[in-house]
Amino acid sequence: MFVDSHCHLDFPELASNLDELLHKMQENNVTHALCVSVNLDDFPRVLALAQTHPNLFASVGVHPDYENLAEPQAAQLTKLAEHPRVIAIGETGLDYFRLKGDLEWQRERFRQHIRAALQCSKPLIIHTRSAAADTLRIMAEEGAAKVGGVMHCFTESWEVAQQAIAMNFYISFSGIITFKNAIELKEVAKRIPLDRMLIETDSPYLAPVPYRGKLNQPAFVRYVAEEIAKLRNVHIDEIATATSNNFFNLFKVSRNALFIS
Repeated sequence: MFVDSHCHLDFPELASNLDELLHKMQENNVTHALCVSVNLDDFPRVLALAQTHPNLFASVGVHPDYENLAEPQAAQLTKLAEHPRVIAIGETGLDYFRLKGDLEWQRERFRQHIRAALQCSKPLIIHTRSAAADTLRIMAEEGAAKVGGVMHCFTESWEVAQQAIAMNFYISFSGIITFKNAIELKEVAKRIPLDRMLIETDSPYLAPVPYRGKLNQPAFVRYVAEEIAKLRNVHIDEIATATSNNFFNLFKVSRNALFIS
């Protein structure tokens, strides 16, 4: 069995074809998926997916790329996270690649998410791009290790991975791991302890080889697992079992949910 630890099934390009996507998940033995929030306006759509389908879960948070909106506060996020189908805070973090200038607002938003996670005792889903040093610094300053979480769509160095793992975080690999030019990332995937690894699609983005450039979907998470198995010279079942167990252990949810036909 496989679990997609990070997808965006509420995005229009996927939501319009949800029944087929869920069927494809079954066909590929992808038993569960975490639908990740990127802003609070659309959070009700994310939650509705998790309420309707027992094998889907939700997070609540505001992505660091979203500018010019009312800043989420820890108390607000904590209140929304009370729903039992919400199993994480995020995605949150820092992104210095897409946005430039004074990004103190982004750092403060990240701190609010960490504080919410601490208040509700739910793990964090962290996005970091071109901002690893500040991301790790704020994680340490705010005590993120107390709740842990996942470094989603990981593209950083082994040194960054080690620091995150030391703070009680898992490392999640996406379809990027299948790209030929992801040489350094492939080396990181060989070294991450299996009990600290997750897999994801980040769909509708980053479709893995052999679907690179096309619309991604949770069923394709098996290609991420296949690539990691090849890199580590192990059977794919070993990666499937470890990453699925890690998902249920991190997010403290039952693996007994069934698909609604």
